[in-house]
Amino acid sequence: MFSFLKKSPPTQRSIEVIYGMIVAQARQPAFYAALQVPDTVSGRFDMVLLHLWMVLRMLRQDPTGEEPAQKLFDHFCTDMDDNLREMGVGDLTVPKRMRKFGEAFYGRSAAYDAALAAGPAELEAALNRNIFNEADAANADRLAVYVAETLAQLAQVDRAAFVRGAWQFPAVKAEG
Repeated sequence: MFSFLKKSPPTQRSIEVIYGMIVAQARQPAFYAALQVPDTVSGRFDMVLLHLWMVLRMLRQDPTGEEPAQKLFDHFCTDMDDNLREMGVGDLTVPKRMRKFGEAFYGRSAAYDAALAAGPAELEAALNRNIFNEADAANADRLAVYVAETLAQLAQVDRAAFVRGAWQFPAVKAEG
C-alpha cells in the first residue's frame, strides 16, 4: 500500500514542512475564538498534540509509514526541547519537562485512539477532558466534528503527497 515510502524516505525538509503545517494549524485563531480552546500555553500545546496525533495516525496506518512518523515525532521533540531552552529552562530541568511532554503526548494519543474506536461521544468526552478540562462539552463536540472531518479528509490524500506535505488541513469552522 505505501511501498513508495521504502523507495523514497521522507526528506528532513518534508518533515519540517509537515511539522510547520501542524504548528500553523494549531495556532489558527478560530480554535481559540470560535471553539473557545483555552488560549494558554497549555491550550496551544494541546492543539499541537492533537494535530500531531492526527498526522501520525495517518502515517502509521501502514507499516512503511513508521519511519516518517518517527522522524516527525523526533522533530516535535527537538522543537519542544529547543523551545524550553529558549525560554530559559535549565539543562537539569529540560529532561524532566520533556518526560512530561512525552507522557502528555502518549496519554492523549492513547485516549484519542480509544475514543475514536468507541465512537463520536467518546471522542467528544476525551477532547472535553484533555483540552477543555471538562468545562465545555458544546465546544468539545464541535472540536470532535473537526477532528473527524480532518481525519476523513487526510485519509483521502494521496500517500506520496501526504509524506511530502503537499496537502492542507481543513479550515476551522467558526460557526457550529
